[in-house]
This record gives sequence, C-alpha cells and structure tokens, in this order.
Amino acid sequence: MNTIINTIEAYPIIPVYYHNDPARCIEAFNRSYQAGIRVFEFVNRGEKAEENFKKIVDYRDKYAKEIVLGAGTITSRKQAETFIGLNADFLVSPVVLPEIAEAAAIHHKIWIPGAMTPTEIAICSNLGAKMIKIFPASVIGTSFLKGIKPLFPHLKFMVTGGIPLEIEEIKKMVRGGCFSNRVRRSFIETIRIP
Repeated sequence: MNTIINTIEAYPIIPVYYHNDPARCIEAFNRSYQAGIRVFEFVNRGEKAEENFKKIVDYRDKYAKEIVLGAGTITSRKQAETFIGLNADFLVSPVVLPEIAEAAAIHHKIWIPGAMTPTEIAICSNLGAKMIKIFPASVIGTSFLKGIKPLFPHLKFMVTGGIPLEIEEIKKMVRGGCFSNRVRRSFIETIRIP
C-alpha cells in the first residue's frame, strides 16, 4: 500500500477519465502514459464502467505495468468489491462510508474518500484512510488546506474539483498542503504525443 502512495507522491497529477467507447478509454490511458503519467483513475460513471475498466487493466498489464490504476466514484461496498475484483490498485469515493473502508482494508487496497470538513476528515482517518480527497477544491480553496494540514499531519491530501490548470494555481495548492491533483477528461484529451 505504501508503494502506491509513494507513486502518487512521485507522480502527483492524476488523470480522471470515463468514456463509453473502450477505444477512447485505451487512447486516453495510452496518451497519459506516453506523457509520463504513472497514476490513472478511471471513474465508475457510466454503463460500461466495469467492462472498460477491465480493458484498461488488460492493456496496462500488457503495455504499461508501472502505471497505478484506480477506480473512482465508488459509492458502495458492492462497487468497491467489483473493482477490487477487476484489479483496481486503489479506490476513490466521493463519500465517507465505513462499508467501503472495510472492503478496501480486507483486500489491502488504498481507499481515498472524499471529505469537505474537519469532522469528515477525522472520520476518514479513523476508518483507516491515509489519503483524503478534498473537494470541491475550487470552493474550499488553499486557505482551508493550509488550515487543516496542521490538524492532520499524518494524512495526505488530494485536491479535485474546479482547479484551474495554470501552474500558479497548482503551486498554490501544493504550498497549501496538497499531495496530488486530479485532472479531468478535458485535460487528458488535450495531451498531444509527439
């Protein structure tokens, strides 16, 4: 589990992607890999999420073994167990649910729950989370991050939600205590491979 957190630390920009077309999914994954990305999150936000995640896992295992591949938008134990069964390296949730934490712990997977308040962050920590997704980051902002980091020095924070992709904005988040940034599909689709 620490290896995955170390990889996220070394490669803190995490593409977050979903598309119904498996060819588009593989293309987005491959573009990200070719651009130097080593952590990729495929979100559970469509009817072909499980099927396309499996195709990405198969592609990764054949051509890009060093990529850490996670499943996002996990909102139930059943979804957690399904994506763990499909070989997700980590799970990202928009919510804090003990049942997801338990499924991740049983299978020794990283669980990254979403939180917006100090109480939610404390609950996540008590449930075993080592990394917390702070969102929507555009609403909460860097002052919130700076304020909570000293309260939870043992936790890593991942920010997401409306963060401009300008380097100065990303630097502000990092200075505020952010450990990694998630970027959306529109960013991935603009990656041009030489």
